[in-house]
Amino acid sequence: MQSKNFLAIALSFLPLACQSTSARQVVPVDPAKREALFAPLRALEGRWEGLDPSGAPHATEFHLSSAGSALREVMFPGSAREMTNMYTLDGNSVLLTHYCAQGNQPHMRATQLEDGRLAFLSDGVSDLEAEDELYMGSMTLVFVDADHIEQHWKALRGDTVDHEVVFELKRVR
Repeated sequence: MQSKNFLAIALSFLPLACQSTSARQVVPVDPAKREALFAPLRALEGRWEGLDPSGAPHATEFHLSSAGSALREVMFPGSAREMTNMYTLDGNSVLLTHYCAQGNQPHMRATQLEDGRLAFLSDGVSDLEAEDELYMGSMTLVFVDADHIEQHWKALRGDTVDHEVVFELKRVR
């Protein structure tokens, strides 16, 4: 009898547990715009190689995940400086979260593909330990052709550009 009462009480709280605890504004989405933003990212699936700014070989692997709704990029796979980037749709934009070897997680957002470029601009940073800690503040992804891309990263300290890094990558599979 007690277990029936417990079950009834627990079930009465179920509707509350399923409600969001934060207000979220639902933005009407444009399916055509979302597809135009994410289709070029889907096409990146595979292994890419190039040279890093010091001239050392650099590899990046792109893998679709979550039924094709997320793209995971692994930079320097298998190395001590391995980093992960996640690309996901958010409304009518693409959100990029960079899981940096620095230990923070910059969030960047792109709202349009223009001239073969997706410009991801800062949308916040998680786990900064100091105001002047280095973090990636923007990244422009350039689709040169089906087998060549460039990534133009800007590292910031506060609101000031500390340095820029460009990766030129070629599809190898």
